Amino acid sequence: MATETCALANIIETRRLIRLSKSCLSDTEKQAVMGVLDREHLGMGAEVQLFEEALSEFFGRPAVCVINGTAALHLALQVCGISSGQEVLVPSLTYIASFQAISATGAKPIACDINPNTLLLDLNDAEKRITEKTRAIMPVHYTGDVGDLNAIYTFGKRYNLRIIEDAAHAFGTNYEGKRVGSFGDISCFSFDGIKNITSGEGGCVVTNDEDVLRKVRDARLLGVKKDSDKRYSGKRSWDFNTTEQGWRYHMSNIMAAIGIEQLKRFSEFATKRQKLAKRYDLLFNANPLIQTISRDYNIVVPHIYVVRIIGMNDRKYIQKELLDKRIQVGYHYQPNHWLSLYKAKSYKPLPVTDTVFPELLTLPLHPEVSEQDVDYISAELKILI
Repeated sequence: MATETCALANIIETRRLIRLSKSCLSDTEKQAVMGVLDREHLGMGAEVQLFEEALSEFFGRPAVCVINGTAALHLALQVCGISSGQEVLVPSLTYIASFQAISATGAKPIACDINPNTLLLDLNDAEKRITEKTRAIMPVHYTGDVGDLNAIYTFGKRYNLRIIEDAAHAFGTNYEGKRVGSFGDISCFSFDGIKNITSGEGGCVVTNDEDVLRKVRDARLLGVKKDSDKRYSGKRSWDFNTTEQGWRYHMSNIMAAIGIEQLKRFSEFATKRQKLAKRYDLLFNANPLIQTISRDYNIVVPHIYVVRIIGMNDRKYIQKELLDKRIQVGYHYQPNHWLSLYKAKSYKPLPVTDTVFPELLTLPLHPEVSEQDVDYISAELKILI
């Protein structure tokens, strides 16, 4: 028995770590970066323009690239006139970036509750939080799903709200036969190292609103008017003017070079992510304690895979035990209304978020996870619960 135990320990010790998430790069991305380095124009230039053109073709409408997804949200809010004294509705179950982008404008993020089955924004709850200061709503496409976007746009129209979609998780997801980002008011995406495609860091704002596009192009370059066109051609503005607050939020050629190659591989990445998520669902389907999140992975391209462990009261223990088995897991995300910066002295409770979050667990999902890995992860998790 001791020999068998020792042998099992050795197998686990030599097993590769199954990472929760990771960048998936090939030689083509590395060669593209080397091309930029060889040309020695590392800032914003031709590669950024090419990446924007490729993204615009992907979405079927204009895209403007920025330094990261948070910057995309911040600029989208700012150029829509969101400012101090105003409020933006947003689900509390999101990464702090969503809230920080809102508060960066001086506006107040209003934490809203979620639907317990989809973990997406609960519009009924959001409606109860509308005031005369509400100017926008930021639906968060958590894990890659978008929920009932038609209802969100109907809601926005009813209350005259700008709709700024935090689509950081939903690159490639479809809704009613249309790609997310190809329609609607404004969609903001992230290309950080572990998203559905990456540019190392990076993000983009996608919209048909020409005024928004123009203002974002200027604001990402410190508000310098029409500087983007010069940067694309390797030049810069020496005599310039600015009339609005800007930020140093432009994308670099190094980042864009990675993004261009990643976009070419997106179909491969999407198929793999969807296949793995479907397999997780199948393996957990009959387990009463592991509740999968309602998603149609034929149209949703998942960024992360989340389950709800009913009655879980020691998530840290499960994390440790799985890590001992060379499986890295996490949880997304600590509710923002729990954070000191956004904890209101008096607010309407968020009972679903408060109940659901402690039971959420995020399992490994990225193109380098194999189906055998999913089988192993699922089996070890079932043992623990």
